Amino acid sequence: MHYNGLGPLQNVSRLSLGGGGLGQIWGETTGDEAIATLDAAVAVGITLIDTAPSYLNCERVVAETFAGRLPDGVRITTKCMLGEPESGSVAGKLEASLDASMAAMRLDHADIFLLHTNICEDDAVFAFGNEHRRRFATPWSQYVGEVVPAFERLKQQGRIGAWGITGIGVPPTIIKALNHETKPDVVQAITNLLDSPGALRRFAEAPVPRNIIAAAKAQNVGVMGIRAVQAGALTAAIDRPLKDSHPEAADYRRAEPFRALCAELDVDPALLAHRFALDMDGVDTVVLGVKNRTELSQCIEAEALGPLPVDLMVRLEGLRQHLAA
Repeated sequence: MHYNGLGPLQNVSRLSLGGGGLGQIWGETTGDEAIATLDAAVAVGITLIDTAPSYLNCERVVAETFAGRLPDGVRITTKCMLGEPESGSVAGKLEASLDASMAAMRLDHADIFLLHTNICEDDAVFAFGNEHRRRFATPWSQYVGEVVPAFERLKQQGRIGAWGITGIGVPPTIIKALNHETKPDVVQAITNLLDSPGALRRFAEAPVPRNIIAAAKAQNVGVMGIRAVQAGALTAAIDRPLKDSHPEAADYRRAEPFRALCAELDVDPALLAHRFALDMDGVDTVVLGVKNRTELSQCIEAEALGPLPVDLMVRLEGLRQHLAA
């Protein structure tokens, strides 16, 4: 396993273990298998576990695996789905979310605490689900006036080591946050061949994850790459039932030329998708959505294989541009 810096954190593994698979939201698995997968991840050198209270059973899996004591060198993240609460209540809500997550995982410190909602301009109108905007989006004035100061206080108090944002909000506003005077330590950014956030996308603007990654690196903000296989769209088969109209199903159909290339190369699509994500410029660690040890072992293989051959990377970049057209 290779290691990078991630914002202010050092010696962070190139692969991080995501909590969605552990929490059993990506296809079928069991609690015992989730615990075994977490144990196996740490055993092979993964040092960052990415959790959230919205990941169903994830926090319980962490508690049952580690019994309140993280192995040496292992770090934990958690998140808060803040939305747009009443003015003046942000600090209390962030602290309550952090307290609940730490209690659930039997820990007393988060290495990274992330805002898990979209960031948008105050007058933004979302293309999808705008009637629920207050649940999933935090307006810029509240982000700057309350969220940022609250995160900074939590750092000063030693409750968290760093803070960050999930960079899936309106792209210009995410880039604005990365360039703000008080910037996050870490951003989670879409990292896949399709440049697609899939069902995470609420905005009408074109997603520009590579611009977000470039803006982060220009400001020395750490980048956690997410959605390497775009929720299954870049695998051989999606592991859960979806309507044909679902964004992930649409991306799966769009990715057919990628699977054809994988068939030509005799390689599993998920393996190649992870290798591509690991090779993307500016990405410090790739967050895995695996739900069992078999999927984990394939990702470990992808990281161990190292950079893609130049000729293959050229083909994949050409395919990426074709699929984006």
